[in-house]
Amino acid sequence: MCGIVAYLGEKQAYPILIAGLHRLEYRGYDSAGIAIINGNLNYYKRKGKVADLEKFINGRDVKGTIGIAHTRWATHGEPTDENAHPHFSQSGNLSIIHNGIIENYRTLKEELVRRGYIFTSQTDTEVLIHLIDDIKKNEKVDLVEAVRIALNQVVGAYAIAVISRENKDLMIAAKKGSPLVIGIGENEFIVASDATPIVEHTNKVIYLEDEEMAILRRGEEIEIKTIKNIQKTAYIQELEISLDALEKGGFDHFMLKEIYEQPHSVNECMRGRLYPKKGIVTLGGILNHEQKILNARRIIMVACGTSWHAALVGEYLIEELLRIPVEVEYASEFRYRKPIIYEDDVVIAISQSGETADTLAALKLAKSKGATILGICNVVGSTIARETDAGIYTHAGPEIGVASTKAFTAQVTILTMIAIRLAFKKGRITQSQHQLYLEGLESIPSKIEEVLKSNDLIRKIAYEYKDARNALYLGRGINFPVALEGALKLKEISYIHAEGYPAAEMKHGPIALIDAEMPVVVIAPLKGIYEKVVSNIEEVKARKGNIIAIVTKGDTQVRALANHVIEIPDVDEIFTPLIATIPLQLLAYHIAVMRNCNVDQPRNLAKSVTVE
Repeated sequence: MCGIVAYLGEKQAYPILIAGLHRLEYRGYDSAGIAIINGNLNYYKRKGKVADLEKFINGRDVKGTIGIAHTRWATHGEPTDENAHPHFSQSGNLSIIHNGIIENYRTLKEELVRRGYIFTSQTDTEVLIHLIDDIKKNEKVDLVEAVRIALNQVVGAYAIAVISRENKDLMIAAKKGSPLVIGIGENEFIVASDATPIVEHTNKVIYLEDEEMAILRRGEEIEIKTIKNIQKTAYIQELEISLDALEKGGFDHFMLKEIYEQPHSVNECMRGRLYPKKGIVTLGGILNHEQKILNARRIIMVACGTSWHAALVGEYLIEELLRIPVEVEYASEFRYRKPIIYEDDVVIAISQSGETADTLAALKLAKSKGATILGICNVVGSTIARETDAGIYTHAGPEIGVASTKAFTAQVTILTMIAIRLAFKKGRITQSQHQLYLEGLESIPSKIEEVLKSNDLIRKIAYEYKDARNALYLGRGINFPVALEGALKLKEISYIHAEGYPAAEMKHGPIALIDAEMPVVVIAPLKGIYEKVVSNIEEVKARKGNIIAIVTKGDTQVRALANHVIEIPDVDEIFTPLIATIPLQLLAYHIAVMRNCNVDQPRNLAKSVTVE
């Protein structure tokens, strides 16, 4: 999982590359580097963040109008200056940046060592640039052909950009399994892992497909062909991202900004789809596949991390309202356990980025078995959006903070609309129930705004538990996934060990952990099996646990038991995940800030997990 950005054009490359690295740093921040051609192939690499690289470069020669840059999240080799990208051929003529994993790099490396190549890093990427160099020299071909031949020999995933000191007017980009987008400006090209470094320069982009190469020549039109040497037509699209969406907008962190954006992002999910006054919800992205969903033997959802928790909420929604069996699978495990997939199954892949490698692998397996594949993702033009039979964009806007917030509520909003629409179409809910659900969903953005007003209270609660070593999150029914998500947020950004559990399961093990030092967060709205949750709270209180309860506004029973209560508006039970998750996000955020953690870039994590 890395961020790559490259430039070829008439402007000085360095300012564009360094700004691009800052935009991409959420994808990886173990090390960073830049290479620029200016007669020589000058390069600068540094362990640490982009700011460390920028400080190291200060005052050095960075002139040149062609260059490549990279910010790394380590897969092969620990974070060091030597393992940082770009990597170079032994001759020093060629340089490469790479996102992905070359799975057969050991075999290739052994052969290259026998041929006299010396390796200075522990990375799989260095193997690829030596291989390209070897092919170019021994097969007497040009750089474009050498790259093409090399990519036919590697196994794994890659998004690469290659430049040569011998030709300052040429750059080659290619991808398989890792994202790559090419911005088309006026006499310039910008290559990047996603659109964030491109948007301030041009809104015209090309998304490369797997096993495609882009040959970029100064002053010429882009040329695209496959690694099998088949010419392709370039399809130019327009970006929908605004530059303002990529800035913090006065907030201290992107995560806090994105928490506060949720009234807007949830509303954007519903815009053009939800019409309570007309009594309809329409989802054009899956319209032609609705009957397949209604007739499905079962629905399988594949996802990772926060998206997996959203899928669990979707399981409760769809099984309750639609009465179709749902299975929620970790995408990373799905294809390795030889799953049974039928042609009348519907598989829904959920991913914020639309590039999650494990989720992509899972959907490709399901597709090969003949199942109908649908996608729910945020990034327009992403690989999952292109690989699925149909799908729905969440339209949540860019999410820069590594710990996902608005993506979760956006995904749950989409799943809620799917469940409501299809349940009504199937006759599982009445006209009046349908109308109440539509009106209830329409009110959610304003209800989230109401919850955000509790920020000061939540900050005070956070101060009391900032030094906790462990935490337990409890929920029942549709709010059990919310407990899982709340625990994940705390783990991700504050490095406090936390576990989410079904409240009734607590007494089958986790209750042994509870003492006067243990904060226990309980989601306890006045809906569903409320009295059972109250009993679970009594069990915690009897063992002197510190109870932080998320309760319906006006609740008195839980308030009498809990150490702290955070009120949420009264909503129908199916909407509680959209409301109850907000205070948990804020709690994790404030605890992390108080512990001086890097909220937007937590250690060891990257935003878009594009490797398995």
